Amino acid sequence: MMIPARLLSPTLLAAVLSLPIHAASAAEVNLYTTREPALIQPLIDSFTSETQIKVNTVFLKDGLLERVKAEGDKSPADVLMTVDIGNLLDLVEGGVTQPIESTVLQETIPANLRSPDNDWFSLSLRDRVLYADKDLDITEFNYEDLADPRWKGKVCIRSGQHPYNTALIAAMISHHGEAATETWLRGVKDNLARKATGGDRDVARDILGGICDIGIANAYYVGRMKNSEPGTDNYKWGEAIKVIRPTFEGSGGGTHVNVSGAAVARHAPNKAEAVQLLEYLVSDKAQQLYAGANYEYPVKAGVELDPVVASFGELQVDAIPVSDIAKNRKLASELVDKVGFNN
Repeated sequence: MMIPARLLSPTLLAAVLSLPIHAASAAEVNLYTTREPALIQPLIDSFTSETQIKVNTVFLKDGLLERVKAEGDKSPADVLMTVDIGNLLDLVEGGVTQPIESTVLQETIPANLRSPDNDWFSLSLRDRVLYADKDLDITEFNYEDLADPRWKGKVCIRSGQHPYNTALIAAMISHHGEAATETWLRGVKDNLARKATGGDRDVARDILGGICDIGIANAYYVGRMKNSEPGTDNYKWGEAIKVIRPTFEGSGGGTHVNVSGAAVARHAPNKAEAVQLLEYLVSDKAQQLYAGANYEYPVKAGVELDPVVASFGELQVDAIPVSDIAKNRKLASELVDKVGFNN
């Protein structure tokens, strides 16, 4: 029962009025991510500015699945964000995600880039492209061509066991089967100009250095290199190459992509806010930030690209669902060892 202020003594009334007023708890969402904080902070800041929902970010370089499993049903995690479709599927198979219903996500993200069960969603794309010497007379390429003897001693690539490459090899298995992929992989190894090592930008570096003529790497690195400060090594590497989007023979023109993506945690204490964050990340503004700040390809159609990325031409994604490709990643890894690709 509330006592009218007129019935309180002056002393008691003064005491009541001096009590602090507590505002309702602000909405928040807890994000566990393996993505470098600097890459996603602009997206988080924009989301909070528009929604007033605070994002508490926990960066985990490794061990995301193990961390959430260990926390169990007391886990504060709401959204789990990572790169590589294999890592996303590990979260689902590890039992730390939950399906959600969102018309926004279903209508925005193509079916081959999200879970048919609505328990993970791609947020941006990373196309695996050909870096070629800028003076090389070549305008189109198939991934199968990497094994063509004409490129003997002219191919550079990072470790075959890196997730970027095991995903590509897994895609080759999806298109051509295990036996043909093993033959192809042996052919690529025979064409290597140097040991399969280093990073994607090292492919551009070694093309500039005359070690190789072509190589396979992710497109977004070129955006970073070509937008670097003129005169820096990264800028020189970027200027030394041109980008061609390869396709698989008989695929109808699709280029292999991997993804960055996210899922809602199984025990999310702030599920509504988690869904709101995912929906924001596929909005025009957020997808523009992915394209402009990270040079990744947006999953939403019609979003303006960074000029460097736009210069590569339209991206037609391989039609095989990335989740189907990921089922072959263990076999792909085994083939890398079988042919001694990294030796």
